Amino acid sequence: MKNLLILRHSPLDGPGSLEPYFRNAGWNIETVDAAHADLTAIDPLAADLVMPLGSALSVYDEALFPFITAERTLLAKRLEADRPVLGICFGAQLIASALGCRVFKAAELEVGWYPLELTAAGAASPLRALGPERAPAVMHWHQDTFDLPPGTERLARSALCENQAFARGTQLLAVQFHPEVTRNGVEAWLADASFTPTTRAERIATIRAGSARHQATMQAQIVLCLDDWLAGLV
Repeated sequence: MKNLLILRHSPLDGPGSLEPYFRNAGWNIETVDAAHADLTAIDPLAADLVMPLGSALSVYDEALFPFITAERTLLAKRLEADRPVLGICFGAQLIASALGCRVFKAAELEVGWYPLELTAAGAASPLRALGPERAPAVMHWHQDTFDLPPGTERLARSALCENQAFARGTQLLAVQFHPEVTRNGVEAWLADASFTPTTRAERIATIRAGSARHQATMQAQIVLCLDDWLAGLV
């Protein structure tokens, strides 16, 4: 049985549809509350796959939240050994930081259902399952972005974010968007008091309409993406 280590940072940012996906595929799952665990006690190479999830925090908040530094160190050691890592949103940003890149506030908040634009590398990768021809829109919810790490390939961008996904060989996949989130997960984000755009009611209605149109397709397509990506792990 293969082992998945999930690094979770917030009750609102869980593995969503990916937890039942991995359980049904026969994986043993260990979830660590990264903000409160002793990350230095974790062997960074032990699990078959490590998956750092999203967070409302920023990678550059490490002075306030020291666990960010410890988690980046864990990921850096794993990446140096070329062991499999799947990063989502904050997790992708932390991977970029572990690879020596800048993480910074984006020019504009990206929240809602928007299509990905695949690069040539993305169209030839497992991420093609989430391209606009197969998944007309995916869920985005982030305020930060990052520079593309050296030695990686950009797989996708969006209208508001140049680096939506990147890979390094077959062992690393990092995505800025949220392919894991369920409809209930989106509702929890909408109900969070920190979500206060000036057009809140209109924004919520638009996102809910997008969920009705796109949620089921995104969740079906992330299964195909992961089936393909996991088959290539060594």
